[in-house]
Amino acid sequence: MPAKAEQALHSSLPSVTSVAKVFVRRVVGETVEDDSPDVLAVEEPLEIRIGISQSEHRAISITMRTPGEDAELAAGFLFTEGILTSPDQIKQIRHCGLKIGKGKSVVDRADALNSNTIRVDLNDGVDIDFKRLERHFYTTSSCGVCGKSSIAALHTGAKKLSDLDRPRVDPDLINTLPEILRASQDVFDQTGGLHASALFTTDGELQIVREDVGRHNALDKVIGVKYLADELPLSDKILLVSGRASFELVQKALMAGIPIMVAVGAPSSLAVELAEEFGMTLAGFVRDDSFNVYTGKSRIV
Repeated sequence: MPAKAEQALHSSLPSVTSVAKVFVRRVVGETVEDDSPDVLAVEEPLEIRIGISQSEHRAISITMRTPGEDAELAAGFLFTEGILTSPDQIKQIRHCGLKIGKGKSVVDRADALNSNTIRVDLNDGVDIDFKRLERHFYTTSSCGVCGKSSIAALHTGAKKLSDLDRPRVDPDLINTLPEILRASQDVFDQTGGLHASALFTTDGELQIVREDVGRHNALDKVIGVKYLADELPLSDKILLVSGRASFELVQKALMAGIPIMVAVGAPSSLAVELAEEFGMTLAGFVRDDSFNVYTGKSRIV
């Protein structure tokens, strides 16, 4: 699929509502205030389908997500789960009734963006092991691995990183990343209720930020951008996640070939084990000019 065409069309689409307005009654101590407006992060289901032919398609996953960048989310999910390996396998990505991924599509129905079903059509000859997918993915906004039937299935084909010493980064650079990310979280500023993933160069330049109610969705959106542009692996990039570092986030980052993953929060024990096994540098508790390096210490100089 022509990545530049996809990105140009995707950027021209009408904006998607990612916040919802509500009225709340605030209680401060013993004071009950009058109702006042507030905003919440939108959470809606997205069903991801694979189109095998014009008439045949199969549902692969349902994930609770914040609407927006659905094409990136679907592509990133299919890649990080080991279902697809190359953007050349994708013919087009579209919501129901609205083509997103290819060609000169005229966007004349903004409400089509509210579709909670997205279809990834494959090129002829692409072979998908649907029997392997019988574990029936079902993900939620809080935990992306729900519904996977075995721990072995979680590895999804990630490869060990070949260079265990590079890239090398300065600790001072790591300490600057959370502030840069925080300044770029537009929806978080309004709602206070979103996770974020961000991709940086080893010079500390911010390249991509994506927000979502699901931490795994935010990362799939980031990886989906690079996957659709055929720019994987990301062997010279740093990944920053706004919350904790879970097993699944480490697994997805490894699928994209990311050598350094930094988390504002804590890693889980399984995340540390996976990062160690595959040669990733994993750091956590990045705050107040300090952080912990759990694995891959040789890359932090």
